[in-house]
Amino acid sequence: MGNNGRVTRPASSRAARLDQVCAAAVDLARDAITEVEPSDVGDHLRAVAEGDRVVTHYFECKLAGYRGWRWAVTVTRVPRSKHVTVCETVLLPGSDALLAPGWLPWQERLKPGDLGPGDLLPTAPDDERLAPGYLLSDDPAVEEVSWELGLGRPRVLSREGRTDTAQRWYDGDHGPAAPISVAAPAAARCGTCGFYLPLAGALRQSFGACGNFYAPDDGRVVSADHGCGAHSEAVVEAAESPVDEMPTIYDDSAVEAVSVSRAPGSVETGEPAEPYGHS
Repeated sequence: MGNNGRVTRPASSRAARLDQVCAAAVDLARDAITEVEPSDVGDHLRAVAEGDRVVTHYFECKLAGYRGWRWAVTVTRVPRSKHVTVCETVLLPGSDALLAPGWLPWQERLKPGDLGPGDLLPTAPDDERLAPGYLLSDDPAVEEVSWELGLGRPRVLSREGRTDTAQRWYDGDHGPAAPISVAAPAAARCGTCGFYLPLAGALRQSFGACGNFYAPDDGRVVSADHGCGAHSEAVVEAAESPVDEMPTIYDDSAVEAVSVSRAPGSVETGEPAEPYGHS
C-alpha cells in the first residue's frame, strides 16, 4: 500500500484579468467623486484590475496642496450583467505625493515654551524621570527633606531625570558653549562669581542660579563653567593710548639768508677784509 497522507496543491497565483465592461465605466467613476468640485478632478490616469469584475479607476487630483495625489474609484458588476456599480471612492497619495509628517503623541510634540497660562500638562505615572518620594534616593537634598522633616513629595527626580536635566542645561543657552560664554574672558566663569547661587543636592557642584541684576542670565540656572562679562571680579584695564609723533617736515621752498665769508675783492667798499685763518 502506498502513502495515504494528505495531498495539497499550491494556490493559483493567476493575475486578475481586466474586466472590459468595468474598465469602460470611466464617466461613471468620475461622476462618483462628489466630495469636491468637478474642476478638482483631472485626467483619467489608468484602470487597474483588483479582482474578477473589480476595477479601480485613477484620476489626477487638482486640489491645492495635494500635488502627486490621485482619486481612486473602485467599480464592479455581478456576473452576466452589464450594470456597473461604484464600490468606494478615496483620495490616495502617489509615489511623488506631498505627505504630512508622521503622527506623534502630544507628549513628543511639545516644545519648550508651549505651556501657557491655564494649561495643564499631566505627567505619565511611569515617567522614568521621576521616582516615588518614599523610596530612598541617592540625592542628599531629597533625603533631608523627605525623611528627617517628613515633608516629602509624592515623586522626586530619579537618577535618569537628573542626568537628562543636567545634560539639557549644559548643552543649552546657559552652558559653556553659549555664544556669550565663549566671548567672555577665560577667567570670568560663573563658579567663581560672587553672584552665583549653587543649587542644592546632587546638582550643586555643576549648576547654580545667577543673581546678578545686570547679567543676561539673571534668575536662570547656569553651569559652573558658563560665563559672561558681568562677572563680579571683572576688572576693566585702561588701555595705554599711544602718543602720535608728528613726522619731520622739510620745506625746500623757503630760503633763509645766511651771511658767509667772501673772497678777497668781493667785499663792499669801506668794509675791512675778513681773515681766512691762514697766512
